[in-house]
Amino acid sequence: MFGEKEKKKGLSWIDEILNDENGELEDILSRGSKEKKKEDLSFVKSEKVDLEDILSTPTTIDEAATERPTGAEVLEEILTKPVPEKPKPESPPKRPAATLKSILGTPSSTSEAEYDGRAQVLDAYGNVRILKVKGEPVPIYEVKMPKLTPEEEKILRSVREKAITEIQVDPTAIADPEERRRIFMNAVRRMIKEAAPTFSEGRIEILTSLIVQAMIGYDKLDPLVRDDNLEEIMVIGTNRPVYVWHRRFNMCKTNIIFPTDREILNIIERIARQVGRRIDQQSPLLDARLPDGSRVNATIPPISLDGPTITIRKFKKDPLTIIDLIKYGTMNTDIAAFLWILVDGLGVKPANVLVSGGTGSGKTTTLNSLSLFIPPSERVITIEDTAELQLSVEHWIRLETRPPNIEGKGEITMDDLVKNTLRMRPDRIIVGEVRGPEARTMFTAMNTGHDGCMGTIHANSSRETITRLESPPMNVPRIMIPALDIILMQVRFHSRKKGTIRRITEIAEVAGIEGDHVQLNKLYKYDPAKDELVPTGVPSRVLNTLAHHTGLTIRELELEKEKRKVILDWMVEKGIRSIQEVGYYIRQFYIDEEALFEKIEKDSSSHVREQLETIV
Repeated sequence: MFGEKEKKKGLSWIDEILNDENGELEDILSRGSKEKKKEDLSFVKSEKVDLEDILSTPTTIDEAATERPTGAEVLEEILTKPVPEKPKPESPPKRPAATLKSILGTPSSTSEAEYDGRAQVLDAYGNVRILKVKGEPVPIYEVKMPKLTPEEEKILRSVREKAITEIQVDPTAIADPEERRRIFMNAVRRMIKEAAPTFSEGRIEILTSLIVQAMIGYDKLDPLVRDDNLEEIMVIGTNRPVYVWHRRFNMCKTNIIFPTDREILNIIERIARQVGRRIDQQSPLLDARLPDGSRVNATIPPISLDGPTITIRKFKKDPLTIIDLIKYGTMNTDIAAFLWILVDGLGVKPANVLVSGGTGSGKTTTLNSLSLFIPPSERVITIEDTAELQLSVEHWIRLETRPPNIEGKGEITMDDLVKNTLRMRPDRIIVGEVRGPEARTMFTAMNTGHDGCMGTIHANSSRETITRLESPPMNVPRIMIPALDIILMQVRFHSRKKGTIRRITEIAEVAGIEGDHVQLNKLYKYDPAKDELVPTGVPSRVLNTLAHHTGLTIRELELEKEKRKVILDWMVEKGIRSIQEVGYYIRQFYIDEEALFEKIEKDSSSHVREQLETIV
């Protein structure tokens, strides 16, 4: 037995095919040899044709010129000659006739062939694998692509054309994206079953998904858009890999590539239609949002030189809350309780707050988390260029800017919306990103009694925040700046021990104007060695103002802060983190404080109970 194996190892691939005992090709060759014997081919000496004999038999010049065909011609005649099938009752269906492609097999996928022996699997879920490949600077985000047979590809094209024609459903009329997908999936599934009744359920499901994601989804990007583990999806041009920012593994390179501009443009145009915006040669930039709230930016040539680009900033279906930020180390419970006091204002004077930082530093997430502290009885109006905020407030009105139409008319700017908001009796105004003339209007509102305004701004320090507010295009007069109470500085950076992290690095308050300069008090400063915010010991002007308006002492305000800290510590301890649960217990604090503390006392650790005993 072992001798036979060794013998087979020395054979060439074509010898292995011909010596395969169960191979269909050998049957064809055997049948072909009998037919050739009837035709009395003089060079065939036995009933069984041996390809090696045919190819090795020497041929004289006279034979080649007269009667003897070449070995290649004989092999072609054998392979192409029709062979009558022998009926076999109750036998399993015969496999397809052997072809060179079927003999050699289909090549493995690019990723498997390229990374074979060099890849370590970091994680796997669904149809996704995260690979660490030797020699690659970033992990590989590999999406498993279904391989289709020619028959399946034909069915895919025909059913897709039929579905586009026959499904008379307007996708924009169905608000819920999951419900929209379900309706189209059911309709397409029925069409595929009619066109290919012999296909298995698994293959039908694969074809259905491919057709639906091409019709109402985002084609090749659909699996990425549906992956809640991703923060960012980045298409950087044609014939180049798509990149993603993974919540655990940071920047990753995918195995998805768009070979033509047309494929990317189809996705961009579909997104533009969904939000009623346009993108063309005259207006090659698009800033929009998907139905799930994700933010999209797209560019097309001639602006982007290597082809169309798409950048999708995804938001979690379950957004991060203040408890998540505490667990991730962005802030601690003491800082969160202090910010709760400022945002709440004890019903008298809530602080005006700006969250400042660079791109991707987590400004919007922190602003979202702070909005949980707004008392449930208040009316909140948010204003954004592209709607991103996800608040848990019940009395909430969302406003969004509108670009001009194709004639250059109908534009609604951020400044227009801020001015309009002042006529809507808001308790709180939240501006998604302050960057233009709306800043002056917002500060005018702060100076005329609209306390509790919040927003985000791009800057690298609290001092730079003030400089940006005073400079074009915002042009806020210096005399108005003291209406701003608190500046939170947030930064994203790389730690050698923890990887990419986001931290609040500074909490500063505007202390007034001295001479020609705006004075800033730094209340907390980030200590890299401890990886936490530490108090500077500077007395807080905002707390003194709050004490003056409420009639409370600073000690009593500290007690209020400790109450809120106990609630936050208890939620961290119990793993309460969803926006619904966190919002519920914060509302309970405003509605019935005593009942909430009774619940905490019964259902908490000894450490939290000790904290509770000192304040109640």
